[in-house]
Amino acid sequence: MPNPLRVAVVGCGMISVYHLKAWQSAGVELVALCDTDPAKAEARAAEFNVSRVYSDAAAMFSDGGIDAVDIAASVGAHGPVARLAADHGIHIMCQKPLTETVAEAEQLVDYVGERVRFMVHENYRFRPHYMTVRRWIGEGRIGRVRHAAIACRGSGLCARDGTVPFLVERQPYLTGFKRNLVFETMIHHLDVLRCLCGPLKVVAARLNRLAEGLPGEDTASILLEGENGFIATADGCLVAPGYPQLHGDRLEVIGTTGTIVMELNRIFVVGEEDSAEEVDLLGRYQECFDLTMAAFVTGLQQETPFETDRLDNLETLRLMESVYRAAGVEVGS
Repeated sequence: MPNPLRVAVVGCGMISVYHLKAWQSAGVELVALCDTDPAKAEARAAEFNVSRVYSDAAAMFSDGGIDAVDIAASVGAHGPVARLAADHGIHIMCQKPLTETVAEAEQLVDYVGERVRFMVHENYRFRPHYMTVRRWIGEGRIGRVRHAAIACRGSGLCARDGTVPFLVERQPYLTGFKRNLVFETMIHHLDVLRCLCGPLKVVAARLNRLAEGLPGEDTASILLEGENGFIATADGCLVAPGYPQLHGDRLEVIGTTGTIVMELNRIFVVGEEDSAEEVDLLGRYQECFDLTMAAFVTGLQQETPFETDRLDNLETLRLMESVYRAAGVEVGS
């Protein structure tokens, strides 16, 4: 691969600033930005000193000079842009969820094939508090993992006097999402459970809508199982008064010799609370983006596997979609 890698970004909305900072940290050359709203692309281009600006990805790819693309646009654009990239021999980093359904993702993966490298931007695995849990498990602090429970809580969809809920103001597209909490947020938590516990399948799930005026679920309880009787649970609610507007997570991992608890930003082994590690989640928010982009660049330049390769991510998508099936929700509805 060329050094530096020449990267283009498609999608210049709210989250793109973290992507662009991460690409800068990874030492790549940002060569082009694209957004269907030209004003957004122009603003980010000025902010990050990018000379080429487009409102059409096909035109951008046709002009050449791009080794890899970061697709940070809305989920409906992921498939079409990834196909265009593959047709032009451009390696792909794509924001999660890869597509709206597993069937679409399988078709996309088949279409791209082995023509280019293809990684999914599943950044929770790289968040510093989750990385600490992973490290402790790897160090053998609790022996073999035998049970896990993960939960997310936030007040971002609680009603606010005189304005819309915080998350709707921040992410207006949620007003059109018929699938919300599991599809948009807890897909991360399901991926973390897969990463920590191995292959899983959904046994049962229940979904609820506590917020008014939104079509998608904001509350979920999920029961999962793995090999040899292993069980795990995943639970979430974004209409939880008193919690932060941006949700926080709790994770408990029970092993053969100990138990790890991650309570928001604090991680400890039960019985050793005085030795807890604390992570500055806001101060280190950028870190997971930096690590994700660095992993992509390393994988390309050293021809090594991506941890969140498109085939691995298909398993997370299948797990996410099976939650809806178990809850009696027709997939794609």
